[in-house]
Amino acid sequence: MKNLLILTYWSYHDALIQTYTLPYVKIILKNLPKGSKVYLLTLEKDGQTLKLPKRSEIEATLKGDEIEWLPIQYQPFGFSAFFMWISTSLKLSLLILQKRISIIHCWCTPAGAIGYLLATLLNRKLVIDSYEPHAEAMVENGTWTRKSLAFRLLFWLEKKQTQKAEFIIAATKGMREYAQEKYGVSIHQYFVKPACVDLNLFSEKDIKNKKLLEELNLIDKIVCVYAGKFGGIYLDKEVFDFLKVASEYWGESFRVLILTSHKRNEIVSFCNSAGLSPDIVISLFVDHKQVPKYLGLGDFAITPVKPVNTKRFCTPIKDGEYWALGLPVVIPANISDDSAIIEKTEIGVVLSGLEYSAYREAIEKMDNLLHQESDNLYSKIRAVAEQYRSFDIAEKVYASVYA
Repeated sequence: MKNLLILTYWSYHDALIQTYTLPYVKIILKNLPKGSKVYLLTLEKDGQTLKLPKRSEIEATLKGDEIEWLPIQYQPFGFSAFFMWISTSLKLSLLILQKRISIIHCWCTPAGAIGYLLATLLNRKLVIDSYEPHAEAMVENGTWTRKSLAFRLLFWLEKKQTQKAEFIIAATKGMREYAQEKYGVSIHQYFVKPACVDLNLFSEKDIKNKKLLEELNLIDKIVCVYAGKFGGIYLDKEVFDFLKVASEYWGESFRVLILTSHKRNEIVSFCNSAGLSPDIVISLFVDHKQVPKYLGLGDFAITPVKPVNTKRFCTPIKDGEYWALGLPVVIPANISDDSAIIEKTEIGVVLSGLEYSAYREAIEKMDNLLHQESDNLYSKIRAVAEQYRSFDIAEKVYASVYA
């Protein structure tokens, strides 16, 4: 028996738990001895999730997979968060001792900061998953400053957890050099695991669902799709400026489908600022199980991650989903390994800049791509998903860590 504590910094219903954590937790469990158990901590931003009957439903679902859910109420950085983590750390320390938890497995460095403290205090093994810079990313997107306490504390803890971790699982090869350069730490047990995709869930069967095309008036339209948010680590104004240029190029044939949690008035405001008609932009929030069918309505997709230095080490989840559906992608330069993959395999367009001329150039290239034989284009892009985003990659990584 080998019990694990898994720490995350996300809410249970967040896509980062549903698509970027739970599938991997189930793979980890397959590699543990019989009778092992996983304790999963999430930070709930919606207080309703912590109330009955929702809480009971989630607990029952996870228990069937030998996962015990440990939800706590999220607190933003500050005094409230400080006292919340003191209280939570004490409870987790007791849990670790009582349940004989031998390994603390953390998703990303903010959760890794807590994992480092617990692993050091209780002499437990530490695994850092989805290892990428967070402190510097928060400075680059304007949330923190380099002089802020939040930055200095997390940056120091990123160094300490890098030193402490027995295994580090990163999204890109480049994080190894980043750790050496920024933290002065040489990582020995190092694995690369990008954001993998369920290739059965995202597949050819979901392409151009006729009923949805009719419902959304998208028949015979060139549809650009995006699933995600705007702002923070993502571009916002620039996305709608790009869509405005696309609208001018393709005219009445062009439509946009955005799957997002943003309210409609926010989308309309972005459209108005760019001079883009909101009438050609459909914005919806759909359950993740329905996402493949909606993304499959697209002809091409966009990945508007801000092209800042630390994003060379991230792993955009959506790219794998787009590729699995055979969608060519427009992406800024130097985003993860994905920009280079797209450029090398010619399955999309890498933006040369964030201005009109670059947008126009990208749209002309995309137009040429879309005039290729659709079956050939699908097969070419799907093959990239199978090579770079298959869960086989994760299976091999976790087998090496937990066998």
